[in-house]
This record gives sequence, C-alpha cells and structure tokens, in this order.
Amino acid sequence: MKLRGGINFFENGLTTNVRAMHLQSEMLGIINGNINGFDKVGYQRKDVVVSSFAEYIGAHALSTAVDDEVGRIATTQNPLDLALGAKGYFQYSGIDGVKLTRDGRFKLDKDGYLLTLENANVLANDGTKIRFPVIPEKLEDIKITRNGDIQVLNRETGHLDHVATLSVVTDKGLAVLEPNVKQGYNEYSNVSMNTEILQIIPIKRNFEANRQMFILQNNNLSKAINALGSSS
Repeated sequence: MKLRGGINFFENGLTTNVRAMHLQSEMLGIINGNINGFDKVGYQRKDVVVSSFAEYIGAHALSTAVDDEVGRIATTQNPLDLALGAKGYFQYSGIDGVKLTRDGRFKLDKDGYLLTLENANVLANDGTKIRFPVIPEKLEDIKITRNGDIQVLNRETGHLDHVATLSVVTDKGLAVLEPNVKQGYNEYSNVSMNTEILQIIPIKRNFEANRQMFILQNNNLSKAINALGSSS
C-alpha cells in the first residue's frame, strides 16, 4: 500500500505581486507609526513580525511585538511627572477595566485623586485609587521614592506622611519589585530613527521589485490578449 500526499498551489503572478505589495505596505505602516511616536511620552515601538507562508497569505501573516526597552528619559521638574527606569507599567482604572501605561504625566483633581492626563484614576499596589488625604499647598510637598512610595509633607508636624505606593507591574500583571521611579522626569519613546529608516529601505526595494514585476506581467498579458483578438 502506498500513501501519497502533497499540497498543490497554483496562482498567477499578478495576484502574488499584489499580495506582496499589500504586505509591504502594511509593514511600512507599522514603521511609520513608530516614527510618528518618536516624541510621544510613554510610546513603545512596535517590531514587525512576519510569520511563515507570507507569500501565500499576504498581510494576514503580519503581526507586531512590543519593544519594552526603556525609552529616552528627560527632566521636567514637575513633581507629578514620573518615569520608570525599569521595564514595567503604571496601572490605572480605565472605562473597561485596569489598563497599563508608561506615560507618567499625572495630576491631582480637586478631591485629591491622582489622575492620568485622560482623567483616569491611578492605582495603588493594593488595587485602590490613589487619593491624597489632604491637598498639598504646592506640588513640591509631594515626594515619590524609587520604589513608588508616595509621601506628602505634613506642614503641622514637619514630617512626610505616607499616601500610597504606586502599582507598577509587568505586561503579565506581576508586580515590579524595583521599578526605579524617577520623580520630575518624562520617558519619551524608545524609537531610534536610524533603525526605522534602515528598516524602510529593503521594504521599499521589495515593493518596487514587485511593482515592476506586476507592470511587466500586466503588459505581457495585454499583448497576449491583443494578439489573440487580432488573430480571431
């Protein structure tokens, strides 16, 4: 007894070239997103990931992976601007659940809650919303340690009172034990413009090669159709 098996795949070159150009266009879109995010606080670059059989399934083979390396850190002197010197994310309460961010530009509302720029509540490591018992007279009265402990100066006693500890977790939700919180700093993206531009070059070349092949095959097909039409 003999068992025979195999995969037969027949497709015209025009379709293959169009699929390849679509894939390369999507790849360029991801890289352009990284370039646009270069100066965004907390932005993490996206790596282009192309799975097997991309020549057959085109853009469906494309996905991204987040580059979680620490980005460029710059001073702001604002006590509620926080940057993470280690991998991890601040937790905040979004409309549809707990969310993660590396954008540490926070603010206080009139009730003493610590908020993101989008007015979402920043969370403590016990899962509760961070709220100052007393609104400080000035933001400089707020002190935040490297491990995320928030303290505020009690002007009556002259001591720092504990408010809460920031929740800093991995993308899996596990606590980061040494987040290296930097008070008075912003973390900009981890995008390198040189890297993104170097990635664009081969993609554009592949796109142009497929475009030229498409034009060549299309011209040959048109000639063949015209020849068949004239001979009938």
